[in-house]
Amino acid sequence: MAKTPSLLDELATQRVMRAEALASALKVSRQHLSRLVAQAGDQVLRIGRARATQYARTRSIEGLGRALPAFRVDDSGDVVPDGRLHLLWGHQTYWDRGRTGDLFEGLPPEVADMAPQGYLGHGFATGFPELGLPPRLGDWTDDHRLLALSRRGEDCVGNLIIGDESFARYIAARTVPVKPTAYPELAKQSSTIPAGSSAGGERPKFGAFSEGRHVLVKFAPEDDTPIASRWRGLLWCEWKALRTIAAAGIPAPAASCHDVGGWRFLEVDRFDRVGERGRRAVVSLFALNNEYLGGSTSWTAAIPALQKAPFSLEETDAARIRWLDVFGQLIANTDRHLGNITFFFGSPRRIRLAPAYDFLPMFLAPTAEVIVHREPQPAPPSSSTLEVWPDAAQWALQYWSEVRSNPGLDEGIRAFAEKSTTAIDALLSRVAPTKRAVPVWRSGASKAVAK
Repeated sequence: MAKTPSLLDELATQRVMRAEALASALKVSRQHLSRLVAQAGDQVLRIGRARATQYARTRSIEGLGRALPAFRVDDSGDVVPDGRLHLLWGHQTYWDRGRTGDLFEGLPPEVADMAPQGYLGHGFATGFPELGLPPRLGDWTDDHRLLALSRRGEDCVGNLIIGDESFARYIAARTVPVKPTAYPELAKQSSTIPAGSSAGGERPKFGAFSEGRHVLVKFAPEDDTPIASRWRGLLWCEWKALRTIAAAGIPAPAASCHDVGGWRFLEVDRFDRVGERGRRAVVSLFALNNEYLGGSTSWTAAIPALQKAPFSLEETDAARIRWLDVFGQLIANTDRHLGNITFFFGSPRRIRLAPAYDFLPMFLAPTAEVIVHREPQPAPPSSSTLEVWPDAAQWALQYWSEVRSNPGLDEGIRAFAEKSTTAIDALLSRVAPTKRAVPVWRSGASKAVAK
């Protein structure tokens, strides 16, 4: 005779189960099921009410327990509770907000974006040895990420704070203003001092509070080598790209280049910060794709899914994403991965496109510390991008014209700009030989034009 499964064993196998199905699997009445759940204590989480009631087996992380409080910082710097994250069997997470709640297959997208990553995350484990985290980010599990966020996560992307310890650190934290003259020393320290911010990307950078706003500062060293010269040139190209995007009527953060002591610094305003203490909720396309969409391979390909419930992306933002995808391709930005599109995130699951960032001709970046000669590869429009392609091409031509005219850039960049101009102009003459209408978003252009 088959053994009747226990409550915890059944939930470990089936994960979240409706009350009726769970009672049936255990061969008990609903009343007896309620008693079993009560006996299990915090090992079982009740989700929902009445006929919609579900049950899940919880799990515990050593030192953190089975649930973590969540807090949200508003744009004035005030903090309010935002429910609790319950850790479930099978690495699921349930975010209980009282009247509402959401079940996630892993970490909630906002929380996943907060985790240490990229250049700023590489020194996290060694910077906080008391946490006992694996040295390599690639070896981290979601449990490691939650440990980092709940104990040293007071300054992460977005406006969430997870855990009482990180909340206490946020309250105690003091912002120290710095000036660009201090950037060389901060650059030298950036690879050894752990950063709380989880802003991604592998290029060297650090965070700072300068002239009343939070900024991310990318940098290229003072070395008198072709490699260093190329990276200094690409930082200028990134600044120019952000300025061009803003001029085209698409939101882009304010940015400026500083040359200090032979170093070049690209200073970009953080759009998830407001003043000294305020914050905004953001979520990347990468995190949304992992949890909700699945299978999206490009910015443009993700749009149809984002325009459906529960997100309902507005058509204006959809057109902007297509434009950015085209413009990025035409300026040789080969780093258009899903993590490089971000949305302001509201409730219930309302998203709107955040300012553009990380736009530069990465096709020209050194490979294995070697500068490789490359030829432009501008692509013609697809059926999804035809409406925005001619306008994006015009702005790409303007961009390359200004790159080509900058005598401070190395000859390889300027030669590529010259060839790109010729190639894009030839494509444009075939795709749109006559002038097209100005895109609808141009009348609502962002005021955040780069300096």
